Amino acid sequence: MSDISVPRDTLRVTTCDTDETLAAASGLFNQYRHHDGEPADGDGDGDGDGRTLSWLADMVQSRMLTVYTASVDSSVDMPPIGLATAHAIPASLVMGRFWQLRDLYVLPESRRQGAAAALVGAVREAALAAGATRLSLATEVDNQAALGLYRKLGFRPVEGLASLNLDFAPNAIRE
Repeated sequence: MSDISVPRDTLRVTTCDTDETLAAASGLFNQYRHHDGEPADGDGDGDGDGRTLSWLADMVQSRMLTVYTASVDSSVDMPPIGLATAHAIPASLVMGRFWQLRDLYVLPESRRQGAAAALVGAVREAALAAGATRLSLATEVDNQAALGLYRKLGFRPVEGLASLNLDFAPNAIRE
């Protein structure tokens, strides 16, 4: 891909809820997975054998995820340059719900031009419209670029909580 200069006022964020928008998101989601060290579906540039699209469609249709893409708004159909996924989680103590930003990815050549902030803004607006009590996320402690962006957007660390996992992958549980 070539470098794309993205004026902030020309970004368009789309909620992916049709076959066409999910297909556009799946290629980018596949690149995101590959960028994050997961094996790419197919050649890493597109959607390979369709597993990524199938998985995304299943997550959206089951309402487990909402998928958003950011594109350069122009008269020419441009592929998305960024994506975000989010979902609602019950907030039992306040008998409400909060939203979690699960994934945020912008193509390396399109970073620092407002796409990530636009995507987080769209997720924030949707969460507020749905009555969420907060928007949460997790990122690696050494991802300084992401941490800086999130602080700039108003996110703060949660003091006093530890993140724990019980991994069900083969060979993950050691005796």
